[in-house]
Amino acid sequence: MNPATTPPASGSSLSAARRSRELEGSVGGEVVDVLVVGLGATGTGAALDAAARGLRVVAVDAHDLAFGTSRWSSKLIHGGLRYLASGHLDVAHESAVERGVLMERTAPHLVRAQPFLLPLTPLVSRGQAALAWAGFRAGDTLRLTARTARATLPAPRRLSAVEAHRMAPSVRTDGLRGGLLSWDGRVTDDARLVTALARTAAAHGARVLTRVRVLRLTGSGAVVRDELTGEEGEIRARVVINASGVWAGDLVDGIRVRPSRGTHIVLRSERLGSLPSGLHIPIPGESNRFVLVLPQGDGRVYVGLTDEPVDGDVPDVPEAPESDIGFLLDVLGSVVNTPVHRSDVVGAFAGLRPLLDITPAGQPEDTRRTSDISRRHAVITSQDGVVTVVGGKLTTYRRMAEDAVDAAATGARLDTAPSRTAGLPLVGAASPRVLDALPAPRRLLRRYGTEAPAVQSLGARHPRLNDRVLPEHPVTRAELLWAVRHEGALDEADLLDRRTRIGLVPEDRAAALDTARDLLAEAADRKG
Repeated sequence: MNPATTPPASGSSLSAARRSRELEGSVGGEVVDVLVVGLGATGTGAALDAAARGLRVVAVDAHDLAFGTSRWSSKLIHGGLRYLASGHLDVAHESAVERGVLMERTAPHLVRAQPFLLPLTPLVSRGQAALAWAGFRAGDTLRLTARTARATLPAPRRLSAVEAHRMAPSVRTDGLRGGLLSWDGRVTDDARLVTALARTAAAHGARVLTRVRVLRLTGSGAVVRDELTGEEGEIRARVVINASGVWAGDLVDGIRVRPSRGTHIVLRSERLGSLPSGLHIPIPGESNRFVLVLPQGDGRVYVGLTDEPVDGDVPDVPEAPESDIGFLLDVLGSVVNTPVHRSDVVGAFAGLRPLLDITPAGQPEDTRRTSDISRRHAVITSQDGVVTVVGGKLTTYRRMAEDAVDAAATGARLDTAPSRTAGLPLVGAASPRVLDALPAPRRLLRRYGTEAPAVQSLGARHPRLNDRVLPEHPVTRAELLWAVRHEGALDEADLLDRRTRIGLVPEDRAAALDTARDLLAEAADRKG
């Protein structure tokens, strides 16, 4: 078969028609083995884990794939260095292992090595530089203990001032005495990782249902509402997994989450010039925290992130406060040679980390900064049997999902095999050698993997689909059509805010809105 015409993996396509069909079969239907609530990284990971073990799975979300925290990360797959520095050796090792799983086995098309430069400016003392270098060397030891190949993650090294300037021309040269180069994992797009997880789960038989809100949750199922029609009904299950992140406590009594806000700002790439690597910028007064500068390869650069506690009700879409934006601009301004002003910020986004509050009931709330709270995850089973998984981080979603399914299977006495997901490739996955041989642009290969030629072939049949959605952004109309046909996109927000990231810049979102509507209408007409 010609690679340019290779269809999606069997059964992996998500669409409006499949959603309607599977929702009708799930509400009021037979009892399934597992109901998963939440379609972020952990929820889709749990759906895949359970389905790959041969269990009958329904997974629902009130909104869309990756609607919550999973689309607001730094797009990094961390090796655990920060946790090593804080003494959480088990969390650090787990992170390094899971990073290797993603980079070498399950998603090498989406997760690759990212270089970072820590410029040794006058603001970085020699003692701080020595501590950072020791940390990077320790991080390389973590790579070794996790059995991740050197070819996957190169070794850290010291750079001269000339080499450092070449890697980051926007950094001030006054007093620059060199740099420290390190490597970590980086996902092309966190929302695309979730989409790949959901589609792989669907290929294994899971029913993945967006726009299905849980109204009441018990250990034997849920009363749900179709947010598109308003119709209500019940999905019955032998066990329920609550993977709703910062909203977990809204569904199950006794779950206490301490949300922490992580804010990023978005700049146009030309504002910082050529950036062959990302940047680590030390935060003044902190020993192991940095602001990260992350070039995206699509004309944008992300700068983040903060770590601030959030009180009160949890919003569906958090807002980035001006105080966070100002903080990030101040830290960035400490190293770049051209001032970056508030007017240069073309977008901003904030995500809420679902940190577990372990303060005993009746005692004053934990007063530690959220940045000091462990990212260790927990699996908690309620009195009526609902299994809640909370805490953790994007990098360790697979282990979190495995632990949740293990607990669910044990509690419900499900006859099932051990988890298979550590060696189960996601939709589009292939080795770099295989991907490099495919007839498709590198940008598409890093977003779609082995499906990239099929995405590109849409434009061969309909040349207008080769047009960019926006002149200054690489996403094409073909990618929007692919998202509608195969990735479960139902409306303009799905297309612009999650299947692509055009919507991170409000000005770009507004300019692309009519095109997204046109593609949705065309897809509906062709279906009719």
